[in-house]
Amino acid sequence: MKKYTNTGSKDTRSGFGAGMTELGQKNENVVALCADLIGSLKFDDFKKNHPERFFQIGIAEANMIGIAAGLTIGGKIPFTTTFANFSTGRVYDQIRQSVAYSGKNVKICASHAGLTLGEDGATHQILEDIGLMKMLPGMTVIVPCDYNQTKAATIAIADHEGPVYLRFGRPVWPIFTNADEPFVVGKAQQFSEGSDVSIFACGHLVWKAIEAGRILKEKGIDAEIINIHTIKPLDTAAVIASIKKTGCAVTAEEHNVLGGLGDSIAQTATKSFPIPIEMIGTQDTFGESGKPTELLKKYGLDTEFIVAAAEKAMERKKV
Repeated sequence: MKKYTNTGSKDTRSGFGAGMTELGQKNENVVALCADLIGSLKFDDFKKNHPERFFQIGIAEANMIGIAAGLTIGGKIPFTTTFANFSTGRVYDQIRQSVAYSGKNVKICASHAGLTLGEDGATHQILEDIGLMKMLPGMTVIVPCDYNQTKAATIAIADHEGPVYLRFGRPVWPIFTNADEPFVVGKAQQFSEGSDVSIFACGHLVWKAIEAGRILKEKGIDAEIINIHTIKPLDTAAVIASIKKTGCAVTAEEHNVLGGLGDSIAQTATKSFPIPIEMIGTQDTFGESGKPTELLKKYGLDTEFIVAAAEKAMERKKV
């Protein structure tokens, strides 16, 4: 197993921008559509180097999805981009009808997801998007954990046939995956082996899970930490193998516990190997304006909450 350590910090949206820059150079069928957020989505390089493949749609997200669906008919691979709440909630009908139902090869790329959008507040902090997108038949849902993985995922989905939802964020975050590590859609990534409790996490909370694992280790608890970067299709083999070994689990996500990663893990466990599961995520609530790290703590998504959840899951296992 590779060793993963913090090698610096950078926002995951910049990983997306770097991935698009590389795709622009290597795949002439890749086209980019943006809803008036070039700077926020780190599109400057792509626009400068490939102006003929960059389309500024403006604040017309529904139109952007329709244009993207049409572009696939000509063999193009469109990447649509805006904030996560505009990428999903605002245009759900267009995604359902023009992309998912039609099986179009559109890559819906969404930045500024979750509570860590911060000061922009509840109207922009969508916490339901993973659930919305994973319920669509044929939709692949990916939530990478750091800059390197977001870049790798961006490049990988260009070769994946079919609609994809790629979710990433705004804040500067630790970089801990390897820059040269290939991204495999649907393949979970194990960070540590353990026998006492499984911790399944995605996105920004993977780093929080790693921090929690270190604290648990000091307490004599052996946690198995797995990055579920692909929510759908879920790597059920990896999930089942882990929970059969540990007998209990914690899920951690920057998303509502209703409909997200936790639900997917619970469904898998219920069908194959029922165990106690504690879920870290927002508890059927909207967010609010505030600093990203303070919001994670207020809504129970920080390191200490994962530690407490792991201990509770282990106690339930004994009953």
